[in-house]
Amino acid sequence: MNKQEYDVLIVGGGLAGNCLALALQSSSLRVAIIEANSADALHDSPAGDRALALASGTVCMLDTLGIWQQAKQYATAIKHIHISDQGHFGKTRLSAEKEQVEALGYVITARDLESVVTALVAESAIELISPARVMGIASDADYAHISVKQGKESLNLSAKLVVGADGGQSSVRKLLDIEQTVTDYQQTAIVTTIKTELAHQNIAFERFTSSGPLALLPLKDEYALVWTRNTEEAEQLVTDSEAEFLQELQQCFGYKLGRFSLTSPRRAFPLSLIRADKMYFGRAVIIGNAVHQLHPVAGQGFNLGLRDVVQLAEMLLHQQEQGSDIGASELLADYAALRQKDHDTVVHFTDGVVKLFSNQWLSLAAVRNVGLATLDILPVAKKQLARYAMGLHGRMPQFGLRRQG
Repeated sequence: MNKQEYDVLIVGGGLAGNCLALALQSSSLRVAIIEANSADALHDSPAGDRALALASGTVCMLDTLGIWQQAKQYATAIKHIHISDQGHFGKTRLSAEKEQVEALGYVITARDLESVVTALVAESAIELISPARVMGIASDADYAHISVKQGKESLNLSAKLVVGADGGQSSVRKLLDIEQTVTDYQQTAIVTTIKTELAHQNIAFERFTSSGPLALLPLKDEYALVWTRNTEEAEQLVTDSEAEFLQELQQCFGYKLGRFSLTSPRRAFPLSLIRADKMYFGRAVIIGNAVHQLHPVAGQGFNLGLRDVVQLAEMLLHQQEQGSDIGASELLADYAALRQKDHDTVVHFTDGVVKLFSNQWLSLAAVRNVGLATLDILPVAKKQLARYAMGLHGRMPQFGLRRQG
């Protein structure tokens, strides 16, 4: 039986966990990551096929963490966003040039970003305990005590703070008996990549349809497709022949980009709005998808999770500088209060968009189309929407400014 002590134990070696470890690496805090899966299993996961839409604010944070410099080569800039409602007149267009920025955001596959972040962690002094599973967590006045199973060996680890960054099926959340509130959208996202006859010219499309939104995100010389349909339709579209699938897709989107061809397998991801009832218990806190899982309609999931990471890192580093307890309940309560407002804002926005644009009542259809048309001609409203798309709404964590100062 081995016993080891740390300052911060991060459970989960995905994007959230690794980014947090990198944010803390320049401090004197002793940090370790516990990951249940092998490196090969993580790399080969179907979830790696997902396209992540990185808001400008997210890119700034990745840059400060030393990640963007290497990740940028795999990313494609979004210079224009075209938002429309199928079968109706309402349209809104956003432009990086009009917002006086290099890009409204970037698109990268989860696998490419994970590969960069994993490599940076491997090059650092951050300890990785993997593959290993957390079996139990208990907190006392000074430490959280974690029992871990690694192969046939049992480890007893202690830390001032445990961070659950282990995704939607978070073992940390379950061990802490933190309940979830789940809203099943009865929709499924079909994810794949397509080639279009016409070049994408860095234009992203968000097209709302009666059965859910259809997003085309420029990715290298292709488009990443995130197509939401009701679950029954999605299951059929995934099993349809390639020709049948493309015919349905063209009918839904049109021929603005010419004919489509498939360039990768179709994968299906059921969609729900999931929120943990609280963010911390004892000396443990949960972040990222362990706390919230959103509909992909506005591409906010990873952006929101990274703000969790940066906010927590900012507070832990400040607490350490003050010589204070990094696992103190007062600190975790302050963190939860700061994050709650951002979570509520993003959840209400994405949930509201899903309900508004999936409803075919004539009165609502008229309202949303007038709204889209109005947004397109009102500079102030359009500016606010652009700031939201770029992840620049509300308070941004000041981690980057502190580190650069």
